[in-house]
Amino acid sequence: MKTEIERRKPEGIKDQLALAVTTFGVGYIPGAPGTYGSAVGVLIYIFSGAAWIYFSGIFPAFDGRSALSFQGWTVVFVSILLVILILAGIWASERAIGLLGNSDPSQAVVDEVIGQLVTFLFIPFTFSWQMILAGFLLFRLFDIWKPYPIDDLQNLHGGLGICADDIVAGVYAGVCLSVIHALSLSL
Repeated sequence: MKTEIERRKPEGIKDQLALAVTTFGVGYIPGAPGTYGSAVGVLIYIFSGAAWIYFSGIFPAFDGRSALSFQGWTVVFVSILLVILILAGIWASERAIGLLGNSDPSQAVVDEVIGQLVTFLFIPFTFSWQMILAGFLLFRLFDIWKPYPIDDLQNLHGGLGICADDIVAGVYAGVCLSVIHALSLSL
């Protein structure tokens, strides 16, 4: 439930950083900022895989000798990135509430970025556009539909309320995506 609150002007670097993290630069684009935030999550996912391909040629520990090694290190990289993003996202969203003048501002898309990354942790890393599209669409479905308890999580206080519902939507989408992945392997 969105609640209007008194809006204040950004004061200092912490407020500017909070707005940057919360909006990811796409939160102000008119139309569907949540969808744009999810697209940023997909780009981060793809970039993380591309980064590991690049680094596998530079560092012997990540020489890419096996697909399992690549998969494992990509999951580690995305998981660490995700934990940092969740902590930063909750902090930034909390601080941005007063700056954006709403308890769940539409400009805040860090939660969609987080939820989209959670979705992809349920499958081995892939550049398959079909799996990436399925993960994107499944996350958007659960983020918009908000089956139990997703809708209730929005009522948590502050930045946690902004991010928690999308984390669970990412889990639901990830479970569905893992089923699709398993079915694709068995066909």
